Amino acid sequence: MNFFDVRSFGAVMSTGVNCGQVRGPIQVAFATSIDPVVPMEISITRMTVTTEKEAEDQSGANRTMGRKHIIPYDLYRVHGFISAKLAERTGFSEADLELLWRSLINMFEHDRAAARGEISARKLIVFKHEHAMGNAPAHVLFDRVKVSRVQGEADTPARSFADYQVTVDAEALPPGVSVNSLI
Repeated sequence: MNFFDVRSFGAVMSTGVNCGQVRGPIQVAFATSIDPVVPMEISITRMTVTTEKEAEDQSGANRTMGRKHIIPYDLYRVHGFISAKLAERTGFSEADLELLWRSLINMFEHDRAAARGEISARKLIVFKHEHAMGNAPAHVLFDRVKVSRVQGEADTPARSFADYQVTVDAEALPPGVSVNSLI
């Protein structure tokens, strides 16, 4: 396959000529919040001239008030899966895998905006199986990763990654499985 996205995530190619479906080796679940989300509302003001009429009227009438909802801090956990057997079928390679890891590590570095100015990937924990069909079910491995609030902080909303502790029980891994933290 010529395209990274198709080799990695698959595609339904039914536009125009129906070429069928490609099942990609990578699947990503929806992220879930570790703690309840605590939204906050802030006021915003626009003081910009946007029309000729506003430019003529310099009395301050060119002001627009509004509100923006933000989440001061939240930590999300997401699970991803890579099927070695599906990778064989699409041609997904070790070089593609390295590109995926680099992309996940840096995915927010070039996508800044007021709404997500400091969003970042904080941990990337990778389980590797010796056998292409897997040495253990994914849920058994995900259960080895624990995210907990730092002692004494559980009564207040989290405001930084330092409010959490992420641990991996590497000692209890099933045979044939290794773990590596890439962040």
